[in-house]
Amino acid sequence: MPSAVKGFVRMVDAINYRLGRFAMYLIFAMMAILLWSSISKTFFLPSLWTLEMAQFAMVAYYLLGGPYSMQGKDDAHVRMDLFYGSWSPKTKAAVDAVIVFFLIFYLGVLLYGGIDSAAYSLGHFKGEPFTFFKDLVVTFFTEGGEAAGKALGYLERSNTAWRPWMWPIKLTMCIGIFLMILQALAEFFRDIARIRGEAL
Repeated sequence: MPSAVKGFVRMVDAINYRLGRFAMYLIFAMMAILLWSSISKTFFLPSLWTLEMAQFAMVAYYLLGGPYSMQGKDDAHVRMDLFYGSWSPKTKAAVDAVIVFFLIFYLGVLLYGGIDSAAYSLGHFKGEPFTFFKDLVVTFFTEGGEAAGKALGYLERSNTAWRPWMWPIKLTMCIGIFLMILQALAEFFRDIARIRGEAL
């Protein structure tokens, strides 16, 4: 495999490994939030923020930990093993290399929807979301943060009693899905290396 591909796979694996190791602790944050929710409902006034904050922590846990779980350490994923288990490693790699494109397509559709939703949460209600983000970044670097802040529209808030802004979790969602796409590409290159009998 070319050194650029090896470097890409190593870089993506390293980023997703570190981020996944951080994200795995979000389950404890979610448990603490839900524990506080139970305690506050039992002994004090119920908190408005606990259920929604636990949902946000779960979204971040799932989407930031997803690329880490895709790394396939020890081939620990659940698979339909009726045929797969009896195949040779090269056949498994060839099938995985084809199937990964279905995953990339699915994640691409999710990413587009996530970017559109994130743009909406930042006040962009019409047109192409990529144009909105391009204009926002250009405005930030040419005119400064204050001008970029003015380019934002009405920031979307949740319609619950707590009313948190939605853009942080929607941007987290986009980052997680993008990293899953990068990890899927790294897995594709790893499968190609297995087919060719090379170590990657």
